[in-house]
Amino acid sequence: MFTGIVREIGRVADAREDGGGLALEVEAPETAAFVAVGDSVSINGCCLTVESVDDERIAFRAVPETLARTTLGGLAPGAEVNVEPALRAGDPLGGHIVQGHVDAVGRVAAVEQEGEGLRIRVEVPEGLRRYCVEKGSIAIDGVSLTIARLQDDGVEVALVPHTLEATTLSSLAPGRDVNLEADVLAKYVERLLGSRGG
Repeated sequence: MFTGIVREIGRVADAREDGGGLALEVEAPETAAFVAVGDSVSINGCCLTVESVDDERIAFRAVPETLARTTLGGLAPGAEVNVEPALRAGDPLGGHIVQGHVDAVGRVAAVEQEGEGLRIRVEVPEGLRRYCVEKGSIAIDGVSLTIARLQDDGVEVALVPHTLEATTLSSLAPGRDVNLEADVLAKYVERLLGSRGG
């Protein structure tokens, strides 16, 4: 489990096809210093299992299912990624509950300057829009964000200067694909109501 509070911007050191999946190595010295084999780490919002740690590099493997549901297959050496280690007991829950289970890939429709921050409009696939509520939470590329406004085809989020400095979201541009994860609480509510015939 994660919170969507990015701890480090990592850099892809290697990304290569491996049996239909992707062998991925990320340089993330702060995270590498305390994770071990078998730990979970969020890379751009996707929960991956640590396969090895070598000094400042962490190695992962993304299976075909992961590549089909996320943007990870488009990563290349040199790309920057949002890195968050799994939440530990006693850590502050600064964002919202994020599982690292990407629901869908969205597309950036517009980026506008708003004071010292940015306002981003993201197209959200129809099946995911029902979980989006104004002032609710959504994770974009692993970053916990508040939905500022609902649109017919997606959402708008406002990025404050700290978020732009601490994550890769400052590089977003129209046409860019992003990983989306809706608030898991909405999914459970829907399931419970459905099971009661509501």
